[in-house]
Amino acid sequence: MKKRILLVIPSTTYRTADFIAAAGKMDAEVVVASDHRQALAALVPDTTMSFAFDNPAQIREKVLDAHLRKPFHAVVGVDDLSAYVAAIAGETLSVSHNLPEAVYATLNKFEMRRRLEAGGCPVPSFRVFEATKNPARLAKKVEYPCVLKPLFLSASRGVLRANNRDEFVDAFSRIAALLEEKEVRRRALGKEYRQILVEGYIPGVEVAVEGLLRDGELKTLAIFDKPDPLEGPTFVEGIYVTPSRLPAYVQLEVSARVRQAALAVGLRQGPVHAELRINENGAWPVEIAARSIGGLCSRVLRFRDGVSLEELILRQALGEEVQAVQRERHAAAVMMLPIPREGVLERVDGVEEARKLEGVNGIVITIPAGQAVVPMPWGGRYLGFVFAEGVLPEDAEGAVRKAWEKLTVDIRA
Repeated sequence: MKKRILLVIPSTTYRTADFIAAAGKMDAEVVVASDHRQALAALVPDTTMSFAFDNPAQIREKVLDAHLRKPFHAVVGVDDLSAYVAAIAGETLSVSHNLPEAVYATLNKFEMRRRLEAGGCPVPSFRVFEATKNPARLAKKVEYPCVLKPLFLSASRGVLRANNRDEFVDAFSRIAALLEEKEVRRRALGKEYRQILVEGYIPGVEVAVEGLLRDGELKTLAIFDKPDPLEGPTFVEGIYVTPSRLPAYVQLEVSARVRQAALAVGLRQGPVHAELRINENGAWPVEIAARSIGGLCSRVLRFRDGVSLEELILRQALGEEVQAVQRERHAAAVMMLPIPREGVLERVDGVEEARKLEGVNGIVITIPAGQAVVPMPWGGRYLGFVFAEGVLPEDAEGAVRKAWEKLTVDIRA
């Protein structure tokens, strides 16, 4: 009998095709659950379902009903919010899952900070303010430099550094305005859109970690260097490179800290994506999420025998042993292409020339021509992704940088 997976996918994700392809390679049966009714639901019954992601009672009812008709063997979410939905579904079905309250803590940066602190992880000073408060008054209550961020957004969206009171007032006002946008509010599970987290700035180099948890034990799949300084005033990510060039003892500390942070938050199963800062005081968790790396960045990771990250996640969710799986040995890099300015995207030239560069093995432009675009950290999308590989990390990094130099982005005001 084929294994049956409930794959929880929001309607706005890039990840659908990669997960479906991975399930097909495994010969697993997939039911796609989304926050919008699928167009082919009536034509292909029992392969899709829909429910409101912010309605736990409805999630439990619909998932249990489908399970009683034909059992699920695993539930997997692909991004922050769908990971929370998957945790609710997994708890309902008694399949491998994280506790919903633990996953929720990863969606609320204030609650995350509280749990990390209680779990013994190094954390900066932090406090939360209502977005409706007078920022000029609040500016007198914080120490500088500080970082302001929405509680629930990802990809450094709306995250700003302030070095003084004037910068604080400007940053706070801009984030408060962002939280008023309808598209942004829909991403919040509760009242998080009304609050702004203010925390001390953590100096140091930043890395990202991709891993899998099984019963609280962490398998580190990759540590990514972020070679471009992320010191503010914004923290928009650009390039990830693996393997890391950090000393081996630092990498061991990073992996140990990720496991500590995961357990502090309450995570014990499934994929983990973490961001950390490293300085003379050690490795500091910045974020930890109960999901894999976002966007199309997972394509930078390939494992022995052609296994993708998505396949690895699905296999582990079904109870298969994946501890022995190793990443391919070559160095790899991905660049998240920035949107240079606000306007309407006319075209991106130079893609074919960039694809011919040594080391470049993929370029994907994810925004169609004719669409309105907003640069990060205020917009919610990257222009696309460039992938490269090489013998050494610097080879792969150099290839994605050269590819970006070949591209010309035409945006109409």
